[in-house]
Amino acid sequence: MKYLRLPLIITFALVGSLISCSSDIESSEANLSNQLDSLSYSFGYLQGGSLVNEGIDEIDVKNYLAGLNTAFKDEDSAIDEAAMQQLIQVFFSELQTRQMERQAAEADINIAQGRAFLEENVLNSDVFETDSGLQYRVLEEGDGQRPTATDRVRVHYEGSLLSDEVFDSSYERGEPITFPLNQVIDGWTEGVQLMSVGSKYQFFIPSELAYGNTPPPGSTISPGAVLIFEVELLGID
Repeated sequence: MKYLRLPLIITFALVGSLISCSSDIESSEANLSNQLDSLSYSFGYLQGGSLVNEGIDEIDVKNYLAGLNTAFKDEDSAIDEAAMQQLIQVFFSELQTRQMERQAAEADINIAQGRAFLEENVLNSDVFETDSGLQYRVLEEGDGQRPTATDRVRVHYEGSLLSDEVFDSSYERGEPITFPLNQVIDGWTEGVQLMSVGSKYQFFIPSELAYGNTPPPGSTISPGAVLIFEVELLGID
């Protein structure tokens, strides 16, 4: 019997994790007496997390288990495999549409809050604003060379949100980072070019110069968020 082949990410999202998201089956303690038990539990746990991250929180577990059991027994499916493919494609298409709508609504709120913050922030006498809308404050002024957009720079930095939550920090990792200046967000590319080696600046980056409405997956950055960075330019490599 031939089985429908799904992309790996969808397979991980649809296998044992579906069980963990249903109220039809009560959770119980795992019985991890051998390697197979541990492997099975690992599949369920990891796939459950993947499913939740995909925004899927409802499934008919009885029919899921019926399909799983049918496949393991190598019996004929109750649904044509082409129809299965169509069902899954439609489901994920609709799911993506709902997620994009929620993301857009969240972005509208964050953009409005960000604009209000930036309008007030630029009134501070030590805050400057460029034509693009990037705002910055000079914390320490160095006397070294200034980089160009095509240079590789070495920096220490800390990134935070308007809530003061730190979402990334090279200081916490204990080592600076080196990268091509033209391969980061626009706010960094423009801002770091204002600095000379030895400087430390604080940047207030509007969402359109950061990640816009599509922040990095898995990050705590919300769509439309203003980002605040403290950046120390250590060198130009």
